[in-house]
Amino acid sequence: MKYYLAIDIGASSGRHIVGWVENGAMRTEEVYRFPNGVKKEDGHLVWDIAALEKSVRAGIKAAFAKYPVIESLAIDTWAVDYVLMKGEREVLPCYAYRDDRTQAAVEAVHAKVPFADLYARTGIQFQPFNTIYQLTDDKMHGRLEGVTDFLMIPEYLSYKLTGVKAHEYTNATTTGLVNAATKTYDKTLIEALGLPERLFGALSAPGTALGALLPEVAAEAGGNTQVVLCASHDTASAVEGIPMTDGAYLSSGTWSLLGAKSKEAICTDTARRANFSNEGGVGYVRFQKNIMGMWLIQSLKKELCPDDSYDDVMHAAQESTFSGVVDADDARFLAPASMKAAFDSWFEEGKGPHTVGDYFRCAYRSLAQSYRLALGELSTCMGRRFDTLYIVGGGAKNSYLNELTYSLCGVRVVALPIEATALGNLKIQSVRGL
Repeated sequence: MKYYLAIDIGASSGRHIVGWVENGAMRTEEVYRFPNGVKKEDGHLVWDIAALEKSVRAGIKAAFAKYPVIESLAIDTWAVDYVLMKGEREVLPCYAYRDDRTQAAVEAVHAKVPFADLYARTGIQFQPFNTIYQLTDDKMHGRLEGVTDFLMIPEYLSYKLTGVKAHEYTNATTTGLVNAATKTYDKTLIEALGLPERLFGALSAPGTALGALLPEVAAEAGGNTQVVLCASHDTASAVEGIPMTDGAYLSSGTWSLLGAKSKEAICTDTARRANFSNEGGVGYVRFQKNIMGMWLIQSLKKELCPDDSYDDVMHAAQESTFSGVVDADDARFLAPASMKAAFDSWFEEGKGPHTVGDYFRCAYRSLAQSYRLALGELSTCMGRRFDTLYIVGGGAKNSYLNELTYSLCGVRVVALPIEATALGNLKIQSVRGL
């Protein structure tokens, strides 16, 4: 039996999952879990990358304690964020995508390359936190001087395990700097923006081996293994882990990613106006749209009823009769000091939610409405109708949201409460290991 280790890190937690193929099916066991989250530092939202590395190493040690022989491991995380390097030294802080530092950078980028031209080249939807704007902000503040590398978060963590620096294709596409046609970093675009060309090396495909654990890492972990690249953008691994042959998908977590597989990038004006993205997949393009997702629920819960379970807030929403909805993708909901206040600001005085259940019902209904709108746009852009929506991630376990999605979207909803991201990660490793 061959065992593989998936290290799947989200914005709120990370997990180490060992997988093996048995009777033609992937079996899994979670061996380690740890919390994650942004912190406030000097007025900015940042990641504690030292703590992340420490947790990654601790989980590898826990995996070896139970499974002494592991064929390989691979790391996936959220997209767009990165670590700047000067040789072997990190340039800190490591900013988090929800930080609001990029406003001037967005204007600076679009002054040099209008967004319509950007989209035609890269096919990546506009988000103010896209890597292209973050790197431009770094340039504007002198943070790129002397920098030798930039590594996306999962590739940075893999580098700390192996000493090998790499750029994985699926995650690189989320930077907004990869050409949709050539599937390589767009050197013309990079030159136009004045970004250092040395930072943008060759892209590696999912399944590429980086090397064994460094001796000191292996000694601490109690074993050695090969580190490989999965589809290191977690959504790319999640889509690879969905048992689907057709239809649309919804990866429902802190963010909701709704889309479908496409043979080629769709960089039309219609797709741009709908703000759909063409991101790398494993032999296909993920034509999808970012929707604010369970972040709304997580933030309201933290503020209004931190001791309640997610089942509790779901039941409170079901008992409410509040009918108002918000635009879940409005900028006010991205990183508010108070999510409750953000919801209140949407409505005229006295017409907003009142009870805890009202707030959650409003959030759930608003998400389902966003899914309905996105499905319609998806059909228009791809020229086909979608009758089935496959839902994976934490949101797949929410029966109330699934019911709302079915009711509002008018499609068959297939909720798969599986660790799709870890399964996709493990699938890439196991196929490589055959």
